[in-house]
Amino acid sequence: VLHLVVMREVGQGMLDFSAQSQMPPRIEVVYARELEISQPPAVAPLAPLPVAAAPLPARQVTPVEPAASQPLPRPEAKAQLPEPAASVVAQADPAPTEPWLPPVVEASPPSVLSDLAPAPIAAPPAAASEPAAEPFAWPASTRIRYTLTGNYRGDVTGDAQVEWVRQDSRYQVHLDVTVGPSFSPIYTRRMSSQGQLTEGGLYPERYDEDSKLAFRDRRIAHLNFEADEVVLRNGNRLPRTPGMQDSASQFVQMSYLFSRQPQLLKPGGVIEMPLVLPKRQSVWLYDVRDTELIQTPFGELEAVRLQPRRESRKGDDLTAEVWFAPSLRYLPVRIRIQKDEESYLDLLIERKPQLAK
Repeated sequence: VLHLVVMREVGQGMLDFSAQSQMPPRIEVVYARELEISQPPAVAPLAPLPVAAAPLPARQVTPVEPAASQPLPRPEAKAQLPEPAASVVAQADPAPTEPWLPPVVEASPPSVLSDLAPAPIAAPPAAASEPAAEPFAWPASTRIRYTLTGNYRGDVTGDAQVEWVRQDSRYQVHLDVTVGPSFSPIYTRRMSSQGQLTEGGLYPERYDEDSKLAFRDRRIAHLNFEADEVVLRNGNRLPRTPGMQDSASQFVQMSYLFSRQPQLLKPGGVIEMPLVLPKRQSVWLYDVRDTELIQTPFGELEAVRLQPRRESRKGDDLTAEVWFAPSLRYLPVRIRIQKDEESYLDLLIERKPQLAK
C-alpha cells in the first residue's frame, strides 16, 4: 500500500510539472509603488454603437499603443469611440431571468467596431469647476492581493491575487486562488488570459485554467480565440461574438468599461458580458446594486456591487459577485466566488494595489 501511495504521488508530481509547463509563461514585472486613493477623473461621454444591418467581416486586429508615461487610466477627449460590446441595459422593461444567447453571426475583433461609428462628436465643454478630460492611457501593470475566507465542508482560509500585466499593446491577466496553507493547500485554481489591447478593450487570444483539489487529479482547460471562432477544451468551435471575454479577463474588462463610462454603474442598470467558459459560451448579466462601504485593512472604501443574475451550475461553473471601487480606478476590491449554496470563497483586498515602475 505504501509503495502504491508513493508511486501515485510521484506520478501526480510529474503531471503537475507537465501542467505547469503547459501554462503560458508570465511576463515578469517589478512592483515598486502603491495606488493611492483618489476620486476618478472626469470622463467624456462615448458615442453609442449603431446597429449593424449585416454581420461584420473579420479583420486584422489593430492594437492600440498605450501611453508609456501614464500609469493610470484617463478619459478620452478626442474622437468619440463606439460603445464596447459589453453594455448597460437601462431601467426599462424587466430583463429575462436567464441570459439570452446572441444569434450566431460572423464576429469581428472589437477594434473593427470603430468603422461603424458615426462622425466624431465633440465633447461638451467642461464646466469651470470640473477638470478637463485627458486622453485615455492603459494602466500600468497592477497586482491586487486578497485575504480569502469561505466555506468548503467547513470554514476555510487562504489567499488570492489578481495580476494585470501590460507590455506595449499586449496584456496578461492572472487570477490565483489558494485555499488552505500554502505548503499543503486544500484547493488551488489558476486562471490566465492573454491577448491584445484594442479600442474596445481586451481582445483575448488564449485562456488557460488549472485547478487542483486535494486527493483528486489536476484538471486543465484551454481555450483558443481565433478571429471569428473560439476553440473549446473538447475541440468544439463556437462563433466569437464582439467583446467576448473569458473568466479571467472579464474583471479587467469591466474596470476598463467603468473607467470610460462610469454611468454604467448607476444602480438598477444591467451589465451585459459575452463570456466563454471551457465548455460553453453565453451572455452573462450582472445587476448593478447600490454603493456599499467596504472595510479594508487600510480604511473604508465605497464600492459598487455587481450581482450575477445567473445561478451556479453543477461542475466547474462558478459565479462571481464583484465590488468595484471608483476611488481605486474601478478595481475589484472584493470578489465572492460561489459554487453552490454551501460552498463559497470571499476575497477581500488586504492592501492598496501595487503598481509597476
